[in-house]
Amino acid sequence: MEKMVVGIVGLGVIGQRWAAAFAHAGHDVQGYDADPTRAGGLREALPALMAELDALHGAAYAPGRVATFATLGEALAGVDFVQESGPEQLALKQALLADIDGLVGAEVVIASSSSALLVSEMQAACRHPGRIVLGHPFNPAHLMPLVEIVGGRLTDPPSLARARAIYEAIGKKPVTLNREITGHLALRLMGAMWREAIALVREGVASVEDVDRAFIYGPGPKWTLQGAFISNGLNAAGMEDFLVKYGPTYEAIWETLLDARLDDVTIAAVSASTAEAVAGRSQEALRAARDVGLIELLKTVAARGAL
Repeated sequence: MEKMVVGIVGLGVIGQRWAAAFAHAGHDVQGYDADPTRAGGLREALPALMAELDALHGAAYAPGRVATFATLGEALAGVDFVQESGPEQLALKQALLADIDGLVGAEVVIASSSSALLVSEMQAACRHPGRIVLGHPFNPAHLMPLVEIVGGRLTDPPSLARARAIYEAIGKKPVTLNREITGHLALRLMGAMWREAIALVREGVASVEDVDRAFIYGPGPKWTLQGAFISNGLNAAGMEDFLVKYGPTYEAIWETLLDARLDDVTIAAVSASTAEAVAGRSQEALRAARDVGLIELLKTVAARGAL
């Protein structure tokens, strides 16, 4: 893909990492945030973010420039693609996307990083709603490959295809949903597992440490490399054989899945058990260890992953 100018609107944690990802892939970045202090935050964070991307992908041959601007209009001048990462508030998103829509060429796709809002609602105030799409990353957004893409009722299919091509060109692994649904794709999968995990702790079946161990050292490694369907199919003579052999077991599990409610009792139980699992380690130390491990893990997935 030819070099682009990418507008990054919103320079919080997500916007900073998008800026690094696009710049590391060789594209020029023009950033804006309504909070003028965020520009300094981006400049401060960028060297470490780029170093982590170097560790993951190799040193960028010719990274793009990263500049920030005092006004939205200046930041969006001449852009080829926009990644919006403003606060997760519908009214704000509607107004912000409408402002962006009025400042860029009609051919420019505008993607929102929203994790929960529906595109159909976010695009409602835009004059050109057909080029508004969801481009939802996973944290940490500069390292994690997944980007979820979905359109709203008024989104044009070519806009979805354009966004997918752009994300693939910077090394992401996009997925495109065929229709909108609350939580998109990966969060719904996580939510299903998370619900049962919380319920198991709440009901005293197992501790947070052992629930997490069960996933890390059970399905986690295989699912990381091959996903649930391909991986499970290898446990039999293909998926049909797996479903015939083990389907009754899973149906029995589904019929006895527990219920999770985040009431005060549940929050207290899960928080206390999590504190025991953390064992005094700081958030900063755990986050740093995670990111170092992610880089090595993602290298393996890139070399050995099935999809």
